[in-house]
Amino acid sequence: MELGRLDHVNIRTGNLDEMVRWYGEVMDMPSGKRPPFDFPGAWLYAGEYAVVHLVGVDTAPASVDPGIEHFAIRATGLAGFVARLTEKGVRHSVDEVPGFPIVQVNLRDPDGNHIHVDFAAAELEALKA
Repeated sequence: MELGRLDHVNIRTGNLDEMVRWYGEVMDMPSGKRPPFDFPGAWLYAGEYAVVHLVGVDTAPASVDPGIEHFAIRATGLAGFVARLTEKGVRHSVDEVPGFPIVQVNLRDPDGNHIHVDFAAAELEALKA
């Protein structure tokens, strides 16, 4: 496996509309294309990249700290990475993103932080072989 760049941050918010407006107006990050997930949210773009993913929740986080839910990294070498996780007994899931050619390996670090490593969907065939 070869790690790539940090892909995006995911923030939970009880103020989805205001957050979308703020990021658009203040950060010049317009809302754009997003998979048809079964929960509310928005993907905010910097150029061609959706670098901030917002997830709408019923109430805003209790603190003033941002509600970062996970971080994601693009990578290559899906089969080798999954083999390493299995060998080390690391719980994970391999999930296709609906409507996008991406496969995510979702896992948690020892502190429970959610990480997903994103691979091109074409790599899924090698994993199935």
